Amino acid sequence: MPSIEAALAEIKRGVEDIIPEKELIEKLKKNRPLRIKLGADPTAPDIHLGHTVILNKLRQFQELGHEINFLIGDFTATVGDPTGKNTTRPPLTHEQVLQNAETYKEQVFKILDPEKTKIVFNSSWLGELGTAGMLQLASRLTVARMLERDDFKKRFANNRPIAIHEFMYPLLQGYDSVALKTDIELGGTDQRFNLLMGRELQKAEGQEPQVVLMMPLLEGLDGVDKMSKSKGNYIGISEAPSEMFGKIMSISDELMWRYYELLSFRPLAEIDGFKQDVAAGKNPRDIKILLAKEIIARFHSQADADKAEQDFINRFQKNAIPDEMPEFTFSQGIAIANLLKEAGLVNSTSDAMRMIKQGAAKINGEKITDTKLVPQMGIDVYQVGKRKFARVTLK
Repeated sequence: MPSIEAALAEIKRGVEDIIPEKELIEKLKKNRPLRIKLGADPTAPDIHLGHTVILNKLRQFQELGHEINFLIGDFTATVGDPTGKNTTRPPLTHEQVLQNAETYKEQVFKILDPEKTKIVFNSSWLGELGTAGMLQLASRLTVARMLERDDFKKRFANNRPIAIHEFMYPLLQGYDSVALKTDIELGGTDQRFNLLMGRELQKAEGQEPQVVLMMPLLEGLDGVDKMSKSKGNYIGISEAPSEMFGKIMSISDELMWRYYELLSFRPLAEIDGFKQDVAAGKNPRDIKILLAKEIIARFHSQADADKAEQDFINRFQKNAIPDEMPEFTFSQGIAIANLLKEAGLVNSTSDAMRMIKQGAAKINGEKITDTKLVPQMGIDVYQVGKRKFARVTLK
């Protein structure tokens, strides 16, 4: 294993918070493989780059020689994680969860080493608790303490319903740590309450409490909201290379550095060098291309990354599409003629129809041929004529 100082520096890269860092150092001093836990409720089958922020950190722990428990929350997913929800979310059936889990595992192993990853399902122990065990677990926490949780507090204040079973979710996630005797649990910053519950339950069981390591939530393509399929601001790791390349190139120059910090495997010193190059006058687009190729090569291949770059050059740079242009956000479902009008690319919908029929309207350099087109969610460059451009986000 590397020195404690070297390991700590690697572990802290991109991390939002460590609770408590002093205990993490003490665990590292034991000079043994630590039990690292990451739980995932496969409520949706597709993984996007936002998910990979924490998976990349898990991979770092693997490379440092620690034991990885990738926990599939097949039991807790049927309850439904209330984190960040302002309404009660309908739970999934166990069959839906297992189907999603299979797809989830395939994608996870594009990042994690399957030979060094132990896949565990929390139904293995939670399903054995029974009624008495569940009641005993429920007795660990008061309703007043549960209402300290931000999303519950807001829903209670706004007179929105909170189902009793939702109170069980943090306790069940915390009990996972007891069952696995977890040394370190990873999670997003929105999981603080759930992650700290593991520490409390481990103390109550006489175990050494886990260290909580929280990763930041990656902003989506719009640079505002966290990356999410429902918001249409995501990049899926199974998307076509050309699609991934175009989406990464669409992010702002400022957001690019955030993506480098959380998604790139390049040394921080090299990234600092890129920043100095841009400050000295280098086009940020060239640095963004390196990021896009690194990510595509990771989830596809280097050949795919090279081809995606060439396709991008053929579609955008040879068509003289500028780096800077007006940006708009609309709701999915808007007709193409209305979109072109609202983005200021035409004066009217009839003008939009005429430009489409003349072959003068394009999406990402490709001519629009259907006057009744309803564009899909995503971020794309719309063009009318040779000089009018707009970057449009559809949510």
